[in-house]
Amino acid sequence: MNIIALLLYLLFAPLVGGLLAGADRIVTARMQGRVGPPILQPFYDVLKLYQKEQITVNKVQDFYVFCFLLFVIITGGFFFAGGDLLLAIFVLTLASAFLIVAGYCAGSPYAEIGAERELLQVMSYEPMVLMTAVGFYMFTGSFRVEDIIQTQTMPFIYLIGVFIGFTGILTIKFRKSPFDLSMSHHAHQELVQGLQTEFSGKTLAMVEIAHWYENVFLLGLVFLFFVNGTAWSVVLGVAIALLTYFIEVFIDNNYARMKWEVTLKVGWFTAITVGFVNLLVLNFM
Repeated sequence: MNIIALLLYLLFAPLVGGLLAGADRIVTARMQGRVGPPILQPFYDVLKLYQKEQITVNKVQDFYVFCFLLFVIITGGFFFAGGDLLLAIFVLTLASAFLIVAGYCAGSPYAEIGAERELLQVMSYEPMVLMTAVGFYMFTGSFRVEDIIQTQTMPFIYLIGVFIGFTGILTIKFRKSPFDLSMSHHAHQELVQGLQTEFSGKTLAMVEIAHWYENVFLLGLVFLFFVNGTAWSVVLGVAIALLTYFIEVFIDNNYARMKWEVTLKVGWFTAITVGFVNLLVLNFM
């Protein structure tokens, strides 16, 4: 495993994730005819949360949120160090489980409903995420990221359906409208914040930092579709990853929130129609 890449990820992923969150706010503000906050505002918010008084409903929830952050970081560590992609996805699922349990143990009805919706979101996007890992394995014969990067052919050419399916469920993973169900993460006018209603201070700051790490990992998966061992493919991959993120921001600002039933249907329909069909065709090639 590449130790240097791992250290760079640990140091710069929250910086990149925070800057993307700041750019998200600016683009959203401009689309709504506002000036918007400075691009560093997410960092100011997190620092302010660390200075707030810590009010904990259940002491166990702080431990679960810490585990959520820890396993999200481990997920990206496996990925950017060139490790096993499938294992990274399993670890990310475990991280989501810790977040869900943290919501349940808060004892708030709003947090419990948010935890239930978070569980439904996991059920909706997980099949497509797993198909993405399987698609890379069928294409390269390996789950290791370092082997996928060194392939001479761009994976996107053979995994177009998987790419479409994965970018389709990214709206759910990024917690953006129309699938912002569990946290109201982008509905700041709401008083009830779903899963994180009872989170405050350092606990809420850890959730935000975990989202930054997670978003960088997800964009890394988008990047993986376009890299083939050459320098220009790296530039192309980074450009498409950033373009994908801002397309998600555009969708977030142009569509109203949908019901949880629609989220589940979209996730599974996407996985079956484009993801599974692509893998089926790839199996006979």
